[in-house]
Parts: sequence; structure tokens; C-alpha cells
Amino acid sequence: MDQRKRRRILGRVITTAVLIGAAVLIGLGFVPKPVPVTVGKVERRTLEVTVDEPGKTRIRTKYVISSPVMGELSRIDLRAGDVVEVDQLVAQIYPVTPVLLDERTRAEANARVAVAQANLARTQSSIKRAESAHAFARDQAERTRKLHAESGTSQQAFEQSEYQMRSAQDDLSGSQLSEKVAANELEAAKAALASMSGKNVGAKLALSAPVRGQVLKIYQESAGVVQAGTPLLEIGDPRALEVVVDVLSTDAVRIEVGAVARIERWGGDYPLAARVRSKQPSAFTTRSALGVEEQRVPVLLDIVEDPARWASLGDGYRVEAHIRVANLEDAVVSPASALFRDEGSWHTFAVRAGKAHKVQVEAGARTPDWVQVKQGLSAGDQVVLYPSDQVANDVELAPQPAARQ
Repeated sequence: MDQRKRRRILGRVITTAVLIGAAVLIGLGFVPKPVPVTVGKVERRTLEVTVDEPGKTRIRTKYVISSPVMGELSRIDLRAGDVVEVDQLVAQIYPVTPVLLDERTRAEANARVAVAQANLARTQSSIKRAESAHAFARDQAERTRKLHAESGTSQQAFEQSEYQMRSAQDDLSGSQLSEKVAANELEAAKAALASMSGKNVGAKLALSAPVRGQVLKIYQESAGVVQAGTPLLEIGDPRALEVVVDVLSTDAVRIEVGAVARIERWGGDYPLAARVRSKQPSAFTTRSALGVEEQRVPVLLDIVEDPARWASLGDGYRVEAHIRVANLEDAVVSPASALFRDEGSWHTFAVRAGKAHKVQVEAGARTPDWVQVKQGLSAGDQVVLYPSDQVANDVELAPQPAARQ
């Protein structure tokens, strides 16, 4: 074979190889590339479902000390934050004689005595009801305690009965304090009436603290003439704090009295345990930040931690409340970001044999991060997180695990 013929054959081989290579490259260009996706894992875990709303602390019972008569108020030396004891002198009033002898004022003083007597009788009746409720809650707690010791009841039922007993004890203590306040108000009303009747004219009228606590607010600090009923100062016990949380009415129906709650972002480095004491029977209308009308219901929480742990909390402080409405044990859950709505149902893309497989699921309880899956997925399945419009049924995937779930 001569040199020329050999060159022609070599040229044909090279040309054929180039054409074949080009065809292969063109063919590969039409082969769909795997879509890169981030995947998460379906798990079995305990799912705690909570209602999360901001709240505000509030001293449960505040006592406003008012002037029972018109008179000359001496300067109040107390300041907000000062601690006062029961029956400690907090204010002094010198009656103004010419006005106090007025018939109309005397009639009003008689009426105030009658109201104070009625308030005292009402608080005494409340004490009887509170004593009965406390005795019942104590007996229930004792029975539940025995059953729990014999594994005859759940831990939740045991904790619920203990909380109800403590709550009944707090209500009884509050009623007893209200009785002391009502008794002090009656004494002040009687003293005012005695001054108006000409007895001890010109004698000072001493006002004392009905309970031990802190001065929350001074309404009238300087000396001067005050009218009957003028608020002078406010007293409360900062250890008797409650948390008021305004929740949507649709969430309120899921919240039960005695439910476990958690207080966060209150200023400390740890959450505070709390319980739902009560929820108001009526809702009120308010507007959201977007201007949408909402129906909200006030829910009251008691902090059940040692008061020494939250001693720095005060009246009117902002907190974040998380109220438990469900606690599902051994639930099959999927990352919430994997689910999407399509044709009125919940779907997800499961990763099977390296491809996306669209699956319809039955979703149950949800949290911001997880959703209970009743049907459609099993623990261990991988699902696509935040699926884009490139992900479709039977599309080849290049999965990457999520950084952290």
C-alpha cells in the first residue's frame, strides 16, 4: 500500500471518529440532567403542638387605696417599689369640717358603709366556696396520688390534679386577702362616717395597707385637698404574677384549662414552666398588624416555677407563651417544607430510586417545622424540601441532605 492510499484511509478514520464524537456530544446535550434538590427525612418522634403568642405579665390582684372622705391629704412618703407590710400606715387625711357636716356628704358616707358591709359579706361567701373547692381538689389530688403510686393513672393526670389543688389553694388565699381588704374598707368608711357625724372632728384619718406587697403606683404624692374616692396609691404582690395571652378564637377552642405551657423570651436564659389557669368565655375584636379584624380570647397562665427563678419579672413585662394543645407520641412526621397543596390536597415529592415520585398525603397536626403524616409516607422516606418548578414526577434528582433539620 502506497503512502497516498494510507493517508486517505487515516483521514477517513479521523473524520469518522470526529463525526461519532460530535454525535455523542449532541446526544448527551439532549439527555436531561439530574435536578439538584435538598432532601429531608420522614421520622418517628414525639410531636408537641403549641399555640404560640406574645403575652404580658400582670399582678393577679392589685389593691387601690382611695380617700374615703374629702379632706386634706398629707404628703405620701412612699415611692413605687417600696415594700409595705399588712396594716402599715400609707396615707393620712385630715377631714375638712365644713364640707363633712353637709347632709348630702353624710348620706354618701352612709352608703359607702353599706357598700363596704356588702363587699365584706360577699368576700366571706367567696371564702366558703373557695374552701369547698380546695377541699374537693385536695381529696382528688390525694386519690390521684395513690393511683399514680400504683401505676393506676397517667403522669399527666397526676400533674393535672396537683396543679388543680395548688390553684384551689391560691384561690382560697386570694379570697382571704379580699376579706382583709373589704374589712379595711369598712373600717375606713365607718371612720369617715364618724367624722361627718361630729365625732373626732379634726382628727386625722389613717389609711393602712390591706396586704403585704409592693407599692406599684403613686397617684397622689403631694399634699393637698382630695375628693372622696380619689385614688391615692396602688399596692400588689409581685410574686403573684400571671401571664395574659390573647389568642385567636380558633386556637382558644383547642386550649384546655390546666394545659402545660412554656414562657420564653422573658429576659432569662431558660424557659419557665406554666399552666393554663383559665380562659375568658368571651372574645374581643382587634386588628392585626395587616389591618385584618381578628377575634381574640384572653387566656391566663400561672408560672409554676420557683419564684426565685423569675424574681426579676415585673408587672406589664412582655413574654412569649407556648401553650401545648397536643402531644403526639411516636408520630410519623415530615418536614413541613416538603408539603404543598395541589388540587385541594396535600402532596410531597418522595425520592425513590433517584427519581421524584409525587405522593398524596393525609396531613394531621402541624408545627412550624414538622407535620404529622397519617397516610402516604413511612418513617425513613426521603422527601424534597422546598420543591421548585423543575421538580416533577419521574424527574431524575441529585439529592443533597439538609444541613440541619
